[in-house]
Amino acid sequence: MDTITHTLFGLGLYGAVNKRDMDKNTKRAYLLTAVGASQIPDIDVISRLWDTEGLYQMWHRGITHSVFLTPVWALLFFLLSFLLFKVKDKKLFLLGWLAVFIHNTSDLFNAWGTGYLEPFSNMRITFGTIPIVDLVIWFIMGTAFIYSRRNKLISPYYFRVAWAFLLVHVIIQSTQGFIIYKQYDDQYDQVALSADFIPWTFSVITKKDDEVIIFNDNLFKKEETQYVLQSRETADLDKLFSQRPEARTLYEWSPFVVLVDDDERLGLYDPRFYRNGQSFLFEYIEKNTER
Repeated sequence: MDTITHTLFGLGLYGAVNKRDMDKNTKRAYLLTAVGASQIPDIDVISRLWDTEGLYQMWHRGITHSVFLTPVWALLFFLLSFLLFKVKDKKLFLLGWLAVFIHNTSDLFNAWGTGYLEPFSNMRITFGTIPIVDLVIWFIMGTAFIYSRRNKLISPYYFRVAWAFLLVHVIIQSTQGFIIYKQYDDQYDQVALSADFIPWTFSVITKKDDEVIIFNDNLFKKEETQYVLQSRETADLDKLFSQRPEARTLYEWSPFVVLVDDDERLGLYDPRFYRNGQSFLFEYIEKNTER
């Protein structure tokens, strides 16, 4: 999910806590833990600073997003709460654990995926049923905030209801995505799903032999063909990989790629992010020149 959504998750967790009998420092500790732990897995973005081998694509949402690391992050914020605010409350550890778990698990549902089982498996797990920016989640959390301001005495109730609605939203959206995915699974060699910003609407990316077709589909209308792409499966990628190590990482990271080998470029791209004639995950070299 995007940074705003993870922040909303943290604020939503903080809002769901009954803080009526808390002093100022305890409230600060809970706010730091709820919001900070909801963001901490994305600290991996700093790995760009020392990435000299084109591995950032694999590092991002890698080990920091592992479900096995969630208690470690929770312990970090438990200790920070004690060091900064002198608050020692075991519920802070549980809150931090829940916040990190929600971050890592929610990222499974969009097309980018995570290394959820690292270090025991480097497989990228992705369901593709929820968009990275989900305006429905924003609306649900925003509504809870508005109602909580109107009646502060029962403020946690509104956020707890919001979490229930959010869970229902994810279940409904993901169930529809799974049904659509199964409709294509038997017809193509490979299938991937990417949720659109419009609720209950999906891009279905299929590959059979050297042809990649991207459909727009939902359960309430006939599918529409958006793009038909040709992949040059016989392309020799050795030169590409030697000059652009990021290309090898993308090749290993993506469920499948489209290979480009024409008079101008040798490269590959992830068709899940193909929009308006190009994917923003595209690694290539110019023919006869160095990029």
